[in-house]
Amino acid sequence: MTGPAPVTTADPLVGRFRAMWTQLAGIGRDPGTGGYLRYAWSAAELTCREWFTTEAVRRGLAVRPDGNGNLWADWIPSGVDPAAPAVVTGSHFDSVPHGGGYDGPLGIVSALLAVDELRERGFTPARPVTVAAFVEEEGGRFGLACLGSRLLTGGVSAQYALALTDSDGVTVAEAMRAAGADPAAAGPDPDRLARVGVFVELHVEQGRALVDLGAPVGVASMIWPHGRWRLEFTGAGDHAGTTRMVDRRDPMLTCAHTVLAADAQARRLGAHATIGRVAVRPNATNAIPAQVHAWLDARAADDTALATLVEAVGAEAAARARVDGTAVAVVRESDSPPVAFDPDLTDRIATAVGAQLPGVVPVLPTAAGHDAGVLAGHVPTAMIFVRNPTGVSHAPNEHATDDDCAAGVRALAAALADLAGE
Repeated sequence: MTGPAPVTTADPLVGRFRAMWTQLAGIGRDPGTGGYLRYAWSAAELTCREWFTTEAVRRGLAVRPDGNGNLWADWIPSGVDPAAPAVVTGSHFDSVPHGGGYDGPLGIVSALLAVDELRERGFTPARPVTVAAFVEEEGGRFGLACLGSRLLTGGVSAQYALALTDSDGVTVAEAMRAAGADPAAAGPDPDRLARVGVFVELHVEQGRALVDLGAPVGVASMIWPHGRWRLEFTGAGDHAGTTRMVDRRDPMLTCAHTVLAADAQARRLGAHATIGRVAVRPNATNAIPAQVHAWLDARAADDTALATLVEAVGAEAAARARVDGTAVAVVRESDSPPVAFDPDLTDRIATAVGAQLPGVVPVLPTAAGHDAGVLAGHVPTAMIFVRNPTGVSHAPNEHATDDDCAAGVRALAAALADLAGE
C-alpha cells in the first residue's frame, strides 16, 4: 500500500513528505497485489535511481556512483574539507518480490528531506554529509542480501558476486553492463569506505514494537545474527499416476517434512525460521519431482542459538531423507553475525532525537538485516526506526503514517546535526 490520501495538516513537513513520496509511489508497483517489484538493476530500480540523482542534484549535492552500483550524494559546503570523513545516511530502493514500499525508500526520502530541514534551520555542517543509496540490499534478484555494501567493504569478492545469477540466468555482471555500469570496477572500495565517518540508517520498523510502546520513532540496539541456507533435496522423477506410493523416492515429501521441522525447532529455541521460496524440477502437475530446492531463512538472538537451529533442521532433513529414499544437502549462501550498534553512538542519537521529539525514544533490537549491519563492522553505525502501524513488512500492507514519517525526518535531522556540527 502507498499510504493514505493527502490530508490537510498544519505541519508543512508532512506535506513535503507526501509530495516526495507520491513521486516514488507508483514506480515498480504491481497493480494486482499492490506490492513492489523493484529488483536490483531492473527498469523500476533504475528509475528510482534516476529520481534520486535528480532530487540530489536539485539540492546541489554532488552525485557519484561507485564501482559496485551504490550511489553517493555529497553535501559539502564551502570551506569544508571534501576528504574529511562524512556523516552518511541513506538506505536502498530494491524490494523483495511484491514487498512493501517503505522498506528502503523511506530512508532515502527521509535523508533528502533531513538535508532540507537542516538548511531551512540555517545549519551548515562542519563535515560532509552524504546520502547513500545501496544496491541489492534485499537480495531479491541475485540471492545475496546487502550485495552493494558487502562489495564495498570486501565482505564478498567481486569474482563471486559478479557470477551470481537471477531466476532467468542473468549474471550480476550482465545486469550491470545492461544498465551502463562497468563490472570490472566492482569490488572493495577502501577509499570510499574511508570517507564514511559514521553511518545512520533510517528504516521503517519491521515489526510492531513501536506500536506497542506508543512511540513514533526508536533507535536500534542490535541486529540478530541471521543467514540463508539452500536445502537441496534429490530423489527420482517419475509418473504421478503409474508409480506406486511404496516405490516412490519423492524429494517433495522430504522438503515438506523439513518445513514443519524448521518451524518446530525455531519455536523450541525462541528463534525464527522461514522457508518461503521453493524451486521444483521438473515442476509438472503429473510428475513426481526429481529435485526440490528450498531456501531456509534462519535468525536467532545469538550465534549459538542460530547454529543450533540450522544444525537441528539439517539433522531432521537428513533423517527424513533416509525414510524417503532421497538425498539432502545443506548449502550456506550467506550469513551475517550479530551486530551490536555502537552504544555511545546509539545513546548520543537517542539523546539528540529525544531533544527534538516529545516522549521517550525506545532503544530496541531487530531481527531484520540491513546495510547498516554490514557497515557496522567497519565504521560507527546506528539506526533509527519509524513506527509501522500494521507491523507488517516485506508485504504490501507495510506502512507508516505521514505524521510518523515527518517525525522520522526530524529525528534524522537532529542526529545529523549533532554528528556533523562543530
